[in-house]
Amino acid sequence: MKSSIIGLSINHQRHRGRVIAPYLTQIGLRRMSSQKDDEDDFCGFLEQKPGYSTAAVHVAQEPEKQGGAVVPPITMSSTFKFKSLTEPFNTYIYGRLGNPVRNTLEEVLAALEGGKIGFTFASGMGAISAVSLLLGKGDHLITSEDVYGGTYTLFSEFTPKLGVEVSMVDVSEPGVLEKTLKKNTKMVYFETPTNPSIKVIDIEETVKKVKKFDNKIMVVVDNTFLGSYLQRPLDFGADIVLYSLSKFMNGNSDVILGGVIVNDPAIGDRLRFIQRIVGIIPSPFDCYLVNRSLKTLAIRMERHKMTTLAIARWLECHPNIKEVMHPGLKSHKQRNIAKKQSTGHSGVFSFRHCGDVKVSEKLCTSLKIFTLAVSLGGHESLVQIPSQMTHKLVPDDVKKRLGITDEVIRVSVGLEDCEDLIEDLDQGLKIAFGK
Repeated sequence: MKSSIIGLSINHQRHRGRVIAPYLTQIGLRRMSSQKDDEDDFCGFLEQKPGYSTAAVHVAQEPEKQGGAVVPPITMSSTFKFKSLTEPFNTYIYGRLGNPVRNTLEEVLAALEGGKIGFTFASGMGAISAVSLLLGKGDHLITSEDVYGGTYTLFSEFTPKLGVEVSMVDVSEPGVLEKTLKKNTKMVYFETPTNPSIKVIDIEETVKKVKKFDNKIMVVVDNTFLGSYLQRPLDFGADIVLYSLSKFMNGNSDVILGGVIVNDPAIGDRLRFIQRIVGIIPSPFDCYLVNRSLKTLAIRMERHKMTTLAIARWLECHPNIKEVMHPGLKSHKQRNIAKKQSTGHSGVFSFRHCGDVKVSEKLCTSLKIFTLAVSLGGHESLVQIPSQMTHKLVPDDVKKRLGITDEVIRVSVGLEDCEDLIEDLDQGLKIAFGK
């Protein structure tokens, strides 16, 4: 346990007003429970569809089908009994092909996404790799270059070895996507919001452009940053939505797992074959943990959403901060796009300060509640320097073009008290800038 956390939370209570009250007064965020100003920053976003939490608790989890258990049991068996030489005892044969708790999780994921077929994989990168195997020699993949560093490396280093032509472009830039589409284009892939620039790409408009050129081209959206509670890409015409379920969907930083959801049975059949043959499947226990976490996802996301917006607004007023990248802020360039395709924003955002890489490192290592670590979406708050960490393998010229420079900090806001997190950032910034 960090030695000064208790001091920050208890001994410094008397100083809380002096440290952050002026900022909170300035932006109208003194109490999160009555944030009219705060709520206004999500006015105009989509309304939350009813029944999300009910589906998370009950879909595919009827006690009558689980021996009366109200919680889906964990089946650890790797193999299952046959009735005869040619007839399985039930739908399960071998753990790689299917498992009761894994199948339950896949059904729940599909229901929450408004999709028809769900799949789980051993990691988010496993999910992306499986989707990339839908392509073959001679096919053309268009991907946004503003993606997670691991995704960038997969598509630039490994996918071409399968004989797939890869074009990395800014799919949101007017005219770029249309110029890049070719006769052999089979897939268009992008994140929204992007990592770490938090750029919002118009899903519906992108789908229209792609399908106008060729209705058979698959549009794939990585929805990891928002989760199905805040955004459902299938509703806007995407063919495939995928996740690192390790992030907000699980929310506890204790599972590595990926997910894919589709509507088209033909795509579903191909993905099921890939899942079973390639074998990048999750363990039953990990599936159980994620399924359990989904039951509290709505509650957690509301907390992430409002606390993060408060912190983003506080940072926007700070003299040492150049830019805050958060779609809930009126200053965000793609705010109107976010409003029409999401119900708000999650606990991850980025900001650009006035210093250099030394300031970035000093800031991140001076924080007492925030932890310097990769990943996001957990109950604990994290910070990281993308240029030196998650995107380190991305070529320098690409990082510079995308604005992923050393003064950009990506923040994952957890479930701690908002005031404590702001106070921590305040003291960290003072140390980093020598004040």
